[in-house]
Amino acid sequence: MVVQQHRSGGGVRAVRALAVVGVVAAAAGCAGGGGADRAAAAADARDGAVDVVRRAAVVLAGAEAASAEVLTSMETAAGGTRLTIRGSGAYDFRAASGRLKVVLPPGATGEEEHRPITELLAPGALYMKNRGAGVPADKWVRIDTTALEDGNLVTGGVTDPLAAAELLRGAGAVTYVGETELAGVPVRHYRGTADIGRAARMAAPGVRAALEAAAKGFRTRTVQFEAYLDEQGRLRKVRHRFRFANTGPAAEVVSTTLLYGFGVPVAVRLPDARDIYTGEIGRGRA
Repeated sequence: MVVQQHRSGGGVRAVRALAVVGVVAAAAGCAGGGGADRAAAAADARDGAVDVVRRAAVVLAGAEAASAEVLTSMETAAGGTRLTIRGSGAYDFRAASGRLKVVLPPGATGEEEHRPITELLAPGALYMKNRGAGVPADKWVRIDTTALEDGNLVTGGVTDPLAAAELLRGAGAVTYVGETELAGVPVRHYRGTADIGRAARMAAPGVRAALEAAAKGFRTRTVQFEAYLDEQGRLRKVRHRFRFANTGPAAEVVSTTLLYGFGVPVAVRLPDARDIYTGEIGRGRA
């Protein structure tokens, strides 16, 4: 579904893709304790960076409020042209399912405007409505994500939020950058690389097969990431940088997933078989 436009020499080529505030103790002899606590917390975050990042998916699925609202962006860059696809919705990490609305930029499909695409994410499958390219408006397209060479990390224009977190299980070299704020929430910022193959071996069953497919489809098995976790260890934001093993110039996709509003109700009803389109789907359009 992801369509990138690359302009070079006037031609257009379609390429598939996509504060912590210290408190001074009032008791005598306790002054400076807040600074010491912060220093100790920072040391713990730094020393345990790999383990903390690898546990992000486990924390999300195991939390009492195991769902969240989601904002996504997927930016492609090649040949001097950038194209950004945005998504919004909600996801249930325990059920490994969610519903998102994906908006393509004008001109991405050869048309000035395109109706938002509704996507349903489920274990092993991606359902899309308003897919275009000859698909009837009232029909859904079902894609087996385990058969995609990228495991649906970029194909849908949105990285499945659970897959985005599960990728962090493959974290190897991780640097603790420091504390910051994200939408007013104190978070810890980590930067590093993740091995897709390692992540697949350690992933939850619902996403393992898709990540195994992704491990074979990218130019390199390592993915650069930046992750932001709150004080409970919940992933609040993650950004992945993907590179493809396709022929020709390297295609790069930067996918960002933002999580907030934890505990939001998420209701996902998958389409009936009679509502799924099984005919020919055009190529080069979303």
